[in-house]
Amino acid sequence: MITIIRKELADYFTSIRVFILFLLVFLASAAGLYASYQGIRGIEPGTGFVFLRLFTSSGEVIPSLVTFIALFVPIIGIALGFDAINSERSSGTLSRILSQPVYRDNVINAKFLAGIVTLSIMMAATILIVSGFGLRMIGVPPTTEEIIRLFLYLVLTIVYGAFWMGLAILFSVLFRRIATSLLSSLALWLFFGFFYVNLIVPAIAKTTETFLLLQRFSPNTLFQEATTVLLLPEWRGAGILTAGEEIAYMLLNPLSLGQSMLIIWPQLTSLISLTAVCFAISYVLFMRQEIRPT
Repeated sequence: MITIIRKELADYFTSIRVFILFLLVFLASAAGLYASYQGIRGIEPGTGFVFLRLFTSSGEVIPSLVTFIALFVPIIGIALGFDAINSERSSGTLSRILSQPVYRDNVINAKFLAGIVTLSIMMAATILIVSGFGLRMIGVPPTTEEIIRLFLYLVLTIVYGAFWMGLAILFSVLFRRIATSLLSSLALWLFFGFFYVNLIVPAIAKTTETFLLLQRFSPNTLFQEATTVLLLPEWRGAGILTAGEEIAYMLLNPLSLGQSMLIIWPQLTSLISLTAVCFAISYVLFMRQEIRPT
């Protein structure tokens, strides 16, 4: 399986698709740094978690870096997985690979792991770029707790991206046409990211409890809530934050790292479970499919 992972990584990092994704990541990092520069200028050193505000501060027009990441991570996950299987099938390479002494499960496992490695490199590069330039900009080094929170945020982001990649791989196994798997993945992303949380839930929820319960059926909401608690330690609630509402819900005393982890544990485990379910269904379907040479 290691050989297949190396082959998949070589294909990823020599493709124009990943080059464009890296370019988008670097542009998002630059925009996030500029937004934090505008939003953090009035903060005095030693006030709260200053270093974390590099990732959460918004500019006058440009949103914060975490907003960019929440937007781009599903796109990256879908881009890495929507043609993982059906492109190999349509080109005839899948049958040739399986005609060799290679276990079938090694193929789909290697594709998923190679995608996670690529996604992890992109997200780690984003956080390191912003941290490096941000340190030079504000002159305030991160505390140990801030470093741990950023690392946990990196893990959370990778899990969130892995869910969308696993979903895209599922559609790649289900549908033979690449365009169909891509459009299906994007349609679900738009549904959960916009229509469900902004139109459907407000229309059917009658109480605040029902509203919050229904919102959490969206993976976008789970990621947003966990991100908010990790990078805004002052936040104690579990509702949905929108632009301009952060200050109204903040309390003066920040939560400890352990308390923040207790709050986000349901969201994190839910995202991990969704990722595991999507990949498990893809695995079972792929193992049962009949693959013939074209």
